[in-house]
Amino acid sequence: MPAPPLCELTDRARDIFRLVVEGYLDSGQPVGSKALSSGGSLNLSPASIRSVLHELEMLGLLAAPHTSAGRMPTESGLRLFVDAMMQVGEPSAHERAAIAQRLPAAGPIEQALEETSALLSDLSGAAGIVMVPTREPRLAQVRLVRIAPDRVLAVLVGEDGAVENRVFETAPDDAPLDQAANYLQARMTGRTLGEAAAAVHEEIASGRSALDAASADLVARGLAVWSEDAARRPVLIVRGQAKLLDAAALSDIERVRSLLDELEAQEAVARLLDRAREAQAMRIFIGSENRLFSLSGSSVIASPYRDAEGRVVGVLGVIGPTRLNYARVVPMVDFTARQLARRFS
Repeated sequence: MPAPPLCELTDRARDIFRLVVEGYLDSGQPVGSKALSSGGSLNLSPASIRSVLHELEMLGLLAAPHTSAGRMPTESGLRLFVDAMMQVGEPSAHERAAIAQRLPAAGPIEQALEETSALLSDLSGAAGIVMVPTREPRLAQVRLVRIAPDRVLAVLVGEDGAVENRVFETAPDDAPLDQAANYLQARMTGRTLGEAAAAVHEEIASGRSALDAASADLVARGLAVWSEDAARRPVLIVRGQAKLLDAAALSDIERVRSLLDELEAQEAVARLLDRAREAQAMRIFIGSENRLFSLSGSSVIASPYRDAEGRVVGVLGVIGPTRLNYARVVPMVDFTARQLARRFS
């Protein structure tokens, strides 16, 4: 049942509805008329408040889990609150400092994405999610450094400033690195790793590479490791699933099981997050509004993050119960997305 427009509610109904939603999001418990009247801000009797609560329930905005319990917002009620009533500010100074401090300014991009997911989980008390960029950066520089008689470190520097390291094994005959490094630098600069690997493979296979056997073997070993790493890269990084197992959640073990099963379906979660990527804006999915989390009744707050040119390269956010503190989590997710974008600049 779609929520009525906010303009259809009286001022009294709006005030009571807002207090119920805010109380529920703060405590996770239904809010009763006695608690509302004792708050002092309404100046209404419990009987008058109960009458308005009943009206809001008839409109599909509130529900009573038990006959003697208070009211809690429905998914339609949460949608109305988030879209029309919620006041969103900036994260607190403490949260901004924590986000800026924990996001590494340099190093492998995977490390920054892992830390971002863990950071969002820690700050929100829910599960943090980061969708890995699908766009491979174009390479600016390739370096090979021997770190052991049979091991070589390859340093890949992207045009966007990202640095990735790969270690791979070589034959113990200590093949010279200069020829292989110069060859790779000439053919990988300006290309993505996938494009460069395809071109180098084709050239070596056709015998047009002008590499000696040892250097050709060195290049082939490196490309094999790089390709394997790329294939194993996760579509989605999820951290903090254990935070979803709070006391309220454990009272409904089937919902918890459904949520954990849904999080295992990484490709399905990634498709959901793609809706934020395609919209190029913050998206909030509440409960059964998305089919993926309809069984567990979970909410998703997701924001795209961008590279130095302003192009969307991935999505980050939070998955948790519908009673998430949206007013706090939404600006936190947005701020984190802006901070992570600086990592790509």
